[in-house]
Amino acid sequence: MASYLIRRFLMLIPTLFGITFVVFIIINLAPGSPIEQKLQQLRFGGGANGQSSTSSGSTAANATVSKEVLEALKKQYGFDKPIHVRYWLWLKNLVQLDFGESYTYEEEVTEVIISKLPVSLQFGITSLILAYLISIPLGVYKAVKDGSGFDHISSFLLFLAYSVPGFMLAIFLIVFLSGGSFLDIFPIGGLYSDFYDEMTFWERIVDRMYHFVLPLICYTIGSFTTLTILMKNSIIEEIRKDYIRTARAKGLTEKVVYLKHALRNALIPIVTGIGGFLSIFFAGSLLLEKIFQLDGMGLLSFNSLLSRDYNVLMGLVFIQSLLMLLGNIISDIAYVLVDPRIDFS
Repeated sequence: MASYLIRRFLMLIPTLFGITFVVFIIINLAPGSPIEQKLQQLRFGGGANGQSSTSSGSTAANATVSKEVLEALKKQYGFDKPIHVRYWLWLKNLVQLDFGESYTYEEEVTEVIISKLPVSLQFGITSLILAYLISIPLGVYKAVKDGSGFDHISSFLLFLAYSVPGFMLAIFLIVFLSGGSFLDIFPIGGLYSDFYDEMTFWERIVDRMYHFVLPLICYTIGSFTTLTILMKNSIIEEIRKDYIRTARAKGLTEKVVYLKHALRNALIPIVTGIGGFLSIFFAGSLLLEKIFQLDGMGLLSFNSLLSRDYNVLMGLVFIQSLLMLLGNIISDIAYVLVDPRIDFS
């Protein structure tokens, strides 16, 4: 196992290099650039009537500024160098964990990402814990009651919930539960109320919980449904095997058969998602964040893409890729812990 882990960690370097190189080339060759964004701002500030530019806006914008200003902007953003040189400089800074400065926020990229991180952490961690705490027991119970009325009704509700997109569910919940046309139980959006600073400690906790309920449902519903059905099917497959028949022949109770013998082996497919817990640090959904007025990683990625904030985009791509690769390694370790028969060496 140790040699396998060493090989996997050594493979991280070329894999990350390949991912960042491809993404760097794509975003730098895409239409638009931070320079064109800045030229548009200069043109809006000095143009007649403040009218916006057309599809030929970058050409028109170039005509409103001097060549010296254009060259100064290129030097400021590092676009006076060839693309391969810019990528090499980005790699050199990466060794020092320096992702550069955001063109949009005019702050260090790490500070920008950290400022948006709390939203993703709160919803990501909570939704992951809830998904596993509910889906595993529910999946086991559905397997025990396979074919019963409870199994059919719960399966129908699960597939119905899975078929509804998260953003559409968010709209329904706001309309029905947030003062739309029916009940007014939960707030429409945000993380806390306007008078949050005036609340006591316990009032703040309750206020946060009220603001968390609807977004958390939308964040959790997809993974919760998938895990439940996967857990049920995995348990059913296990109880059909010979070792379960042997356990029953020994006179063991159904509770012991399911929870002690079948459950551990049935968890093997489930642990594939354990490594994904690292990705919750950057979990984000653009539509859900827009609907519930949450300033998280989804909005940061989208706004950075629109504004061609290359440094923020590359910082997000690198960190998310690293967490994904580390998560895959953790999933392999979880496999071995659940089933010692698995040997990657």
